[in-house]
Amino acid sequence: MGKQLFMLPEIDREKTKAAVESALDMYRFYLLTIPEDHLPKVTATYSLIPPAFSNQFHSSTEQAVVNRVDQELAKKKHIEWVLRGVNRLNKMEREIIYKRYLEDEEIFDYELYNELGMSERRYYRIKARIFYKLAFILRIEVYKGEKHS
Repeated sequence: MGKQLFMLPEIDREKTKAAVESALDMYRFYLLTIPEDHLPKVTATYSLIPPAFSNQFHSSTEQAVVNRVDQELAKKKHIEWVLRGVNRLNKMEREIIYKRYLEDEEIFDYELYNELGMSERRYYRIKARIFYKLAFILRIEVYKGEKHS
C-alpha cells in the first residue's frame, strides 16, 4: 500500500500577516480607552499580566449604559485575547511583539533589530515566524482562496 499524503491547505502569507497586525493595532488602540490603573502590567520577561477590569459604569440612560458596557466588554475581551496569545510565545518572541507593537512608544523594525543586536535578515525571519505562531494561537490564520473580513 502506498503512503497517503495529508495535504495541508496553503497559508496566505500577506492576509495572515495583515490579520495579525490588525489584531495588534486594535489592541494598542483599545488600550488608549482604558483607565491607566487598568492597563496590563509587563514583567521583566515580557509576560503581560491582564488588567483587573471592574464592572463600574455611569450613564444617564439605560440603553446608553447597555451599549457602552457591550463596547467595553468587547474591547476588554480583545485585549485579554491578544495578551493570552502573546503570553504563549517564548520570551524573545514576546519581547519583539511587545516592543514593536504593544508599547506606548512606537518603534521601527530597524531600531528594534539594532537594539536587540540582530541582523536585519534574522530579525525579519524571526518576526515572520512569530506572526505565524500568533496567527495560529489566535486562530486568525488565512488560507489561500479563503475570504477574510
